[in-house]
Amino acid sequence: MEKLWLSHNMLEGVVSEVHFANLTRLRLFQASGNPLVLEASPEWVPPFQLGVMALSSWHLGPKFPSWLRSQRDFVYLDISVTGIIDTIPNWFWNLSTIYFSLNLSHNQIYGELPHRIGTSPVADLVYVDLSFNHFDGPLPCLSSKVNTLDLSNNLFSGPISNLLCSKMEEPYRLEILHLADNHLSGEIPDCWMNWPNLVSVDLENNSLSGVIPSSMGSLNLLQSLHLRKNNLSGVLPSSLQNCTRLLAIDLGENHFVGNIPGWIGEKLSDSIIISLGSNRFQGQIPDNLCSLSYLTILDLAHNNLSGTIPKCFMNLSAMAANQNSSNPISYAFGHFGTSLETLLLMIRGILLEYSSTLQLVTSMDLSDNNLAGEIPAGMTDLLGLRFLNLSNNHLTGRIPKNIGNLRLLESIDLSRNQLRGEIPPSMSALTFLGYLNSSENNLTGKIPSSTQLQSFDISSYDGNHLCGPPLLEIYSTDATTSGDHNNNENNEGDGLEVDWLWFYASMAFGFVVGFWVVMGPLLFNK
Repeated sequence: MEKLWLSHNMLEGVVSEVHFANLTRLRLFQASGNPLVLEASPEWVPPFQLGVMALSSWHLGPKFPSWLRSQRDFVYLDISVTGIIDTIPNWFWNLSTIYFSLNLSHNQIYGELPHRIGTSPVADLVYVDLSFNHFDGPLPCLSSKVNTLDLSNNLFSGPISNLLCSKMEEPYRLEILHLADNHLSGEIPDCWMNWPNLVSVDLENNSLSGVIPSSMGSLNLLQSLHLRKNNLSGVLPSSLQNCTRLLAIDLGENHFVGNIPGWIGEKLSDSIIISLGSNRFQGQIPDNLCSLSYLTILDLAHNNLSGTIPKCFMNLSAMAANQNSSNPISYAFGHFGTSLETLLLMIRGILLEYSSTLQLVTSMDLSDNNLAGEIPAGMTDLLGLRFLNLSNNHLTGRIPKNIGNLRLLESIDLSRNQLRGEIPPSMSALTFLGYLNSSENNLTGKIPSSTQLQSFDISSYDGNHLCGPPLLEIYSTDATTSGDHNNNENNEGDGLEVDWLWFYASMAFGFVVGFWVVMGPLLFNK
């Protein structure tokens, strides 16, 4: 038997050396997705020489499998999620054949990587996924043959210039570079022209500082750029408008300043995701954004934006359509097909990560700015919108009367504005609504009747002049009546006190008069 396929059957139990005793011709062993336990002694030498081995989700740890040392022909090795809590031994990097594809992700492997990875006397390492481990130390240098490098969610520290600006032997083929969630520091180096084939760059959640270098504009094939949660500053370089294939750009939680450039709408016309929240952008929201017909997620929250909400937002046609695709947002590249897009979104006050379901999300977050004026009536044409947050601005006027057209709306936050008038009756048609906050406005009248609107906590309506369920039925007339009743009781109490005073005074006066009526004549007759 040369090939054995057992993947994703939820097989359980223990597999030992005996089970492989007769598989001397085995070349391909695909058994990922099974919580099986492999019990093998450190001295075990398998009878086979595998070219492809995929044992993801098996239990191979806690020690690094020493029996791999005998395998010389690997081109594909996946031992991710296998419970390894150990360092990688030196012999692993010195095997005569280094893997075409290597996946050790989602373990607890620690220690430093070799100074340079991806080269060997025989073969080149093209795909490297070491994410979700405990690797530390500086980033390694790469072979020019590496196509995919994922070192995210580790403990790497220091600058990224060693990796990006090392001397080139030949043009680099790297298409995927993911270094998110580490302890990397220093400035983003200005040598991106060395990496012309990059499709996806993820450096988020590090301690990088400085500005976005202008050489990033040379990445003409770039489709995904994630720089969220660093200490980056300055204005967005105009060179980024050359990255015309960008589908997702996430620069949130930094210190960027200046106006939101209009070229985002003009040059990045294929964009699906624009996330610029939690920065220091100012000025008005450019009308150019309205030409982004594929845009499904717009996050401009927590900035210093002013002016009004563009009326042309009604032209965001992807938000007006029902997003029901089963295909996740991903990027085609190289030998291994796709890289899945992942994004953090603040939904209902909770930071959530979307990945495989991101294609179903339609969201607009303009909260915590200085926006004024009315909510454009045309926004009720965005029929595919699921999450809308306009809170903590200076919006005035009424809630659009056709807000009920947004039948897919799951969350809406209009709190801490200056909205007035009644809650439109059409809002009772929002049957998918799971979160509502209209507090701290000047809304009046009775809350429309619907299963959804009456199910929310009273805090959803605080700071207004509303009545009806779920609020208590306390009206101003009741308060007046109650006040009059209390006043009457107080007055009656005061009257009783006066009556008792007159009673005692009359008794004293009667006693004096009666005394003299009796005693007066006796004294006179005497």
